[in-house]
Amino acid sequence: MTSSNSSNSLSSTFYLTGIPGYEEFHHWISIPFCLLYFVGIMGNCAILHIVRTDPRLHQPMYYFLALLSLTDMGMSMPTMISLFRVLWSISREIQFEVCVIQMFLIHTFSFTESSVLLAMALDRYVAICHPLRYATILTPRLIIKIGVAALLRSAFAMIPLLVRLAYFPFCRSHILSHSYCLHQDIIHLACADIRFNVIYGLMVITVLWGMDSLGIFVSYVFILRSVLSIASREGRLKALNTCASHICAVLILYVPMIGLSMVHRFAKHSSPLIHVFMGHIYLLIPPVLNPIIYSVKTKQIRLGVIRLLLPSKH
Repeated sequence: MTSSNSSNSLSSTFYLTGIPGYEEFHHWISIPFCLLYFVGIMGNCAILHIVRTDPRLHQPMYYFLALLSLTDMGMSMPTMISLFRVLWSISREIQFEVCVIQMFLIHTFSFTESSVLLAMALDRYVAICHPLRYATILTPRLIIKIGVAALLRSAFAMIPLLVRLAYFPFCRSHILSHSYCLHQDIIHLACADIRFNVIYGLMVITVLWGMDSLGIFVSYVFILRSVLSIASREGRLKALNTCASHICAVLILYVPMIGLSMVHRFAKHSSPLIHVFMGHIYLLIPPVLNPIIYSVKTKQIRLGVIRLLLPSKH
């Protein structure tokens, strides 16, 4: 499954890796992955259904939560088919075009999710610092524009990297280190000057994540300043409690994302298991945990989940 001759990228076939060293257990390993995907998809679909069908949740906070659920599914679902094809020993092959589409979707929705989390931080800022103007500032039309702008920003940022990939020859091993395609993974197989992709990719990560994380940080500086001015301790705790779920969602996305980037750039010779482990945490943990966190911490979502599970009781 290696190639010594240079091949044009458009005609290249790559080979995906499952869990290195545990190939004989792939069928068993697929069981927890099935459960994680099931929980993630059902949880996010439940959030979307609850927000859509309950008129009391037609508010900015819940619209942003619906956007988060959409990006969560957009980030994890493109990997499902290739992952289970590998774990169920159906096929390890993936064509270059399919690989590029998968890579584009994964990275685009990852950056989009970061932007949605920034928008949710601004939502909390307006709700706490300007409560009387909350509904007039964050109108449904503005929220749709924010969602579309976040998606377009992320998609356009990825296009130069994908255009460059189309012209790369691949004459080294065609074996990828994951069960899906990541940009950081595939460029190291190219027999070409990859400096543009490395530098531009690092710039995209730094600028997009940097801008979003800075915006989230500044929002919380203003939120804390406003909360500390509330006279009662009960009032301060109530205001901060509305931010708890969002803070958890930020950590759930950024910590694995930064960890995976660091592993690919500075720990290339570490155990392949570390790369695989970090890659799956990065894609699966946010879609699985975000609906659970918001269901536990947000009363209206929690009641909506109970109504879904026990309709006769309500």
